[in-house]
Amino acid sequence: MTFFTSEYESKLDSKGRLVLPSRIKAQLPSGEGNELVIRRGFEPCLIIYPMVEFKKVFSKISGLSEFNEEYRKLQRNFFSGTATVELDANGRFVILKNMLAYAQLEKDVVLVGMGNKVEVWNPAIYEKHLIKDTSELSKLAEKYLTE
Repeated sequence: MTFFTSEYESKLDSKGRLVLPSRIKAQLPSGEGNELVIRRGFEPCLIIYPMVEFKKVFSKISGLSEFNEEYRKLQRNFFSGTATVELDANGRFVILKNMLAYAQLEKDVVLVGMGNKVEVWNPAIYEKHLIKDTSELSKLAEKYLTE
């Protein structure tokens, strides 16, 4: 089972390659090779999935009826924003230029473990999406985590 947590600071090299931190690499499922799927997030970030986790999402979205206009819009926009990448021997992969532009990634990045996936953020944009008020966080936890 994939289990990504925590935050990691990293840097893109001049070729747009990102090195996955060793703690993230250690959580990648064995037997899947070095293949990852990267997609544009709903917020201005990128999402990295191990292939096994992306297949679950793919199954849900591709299973939607092609005869429903909203489903087609979701499928079109979701799948057009994905790319398969492979880790090289040094644990790096290239991020496509259009994805770098979408997430406004330049040199410094923050990787955030999100359970079965990892988000890649521009640090300044990430900071704006964090909850600063602990009472707001508490209310969200109460709303969604209690029964």
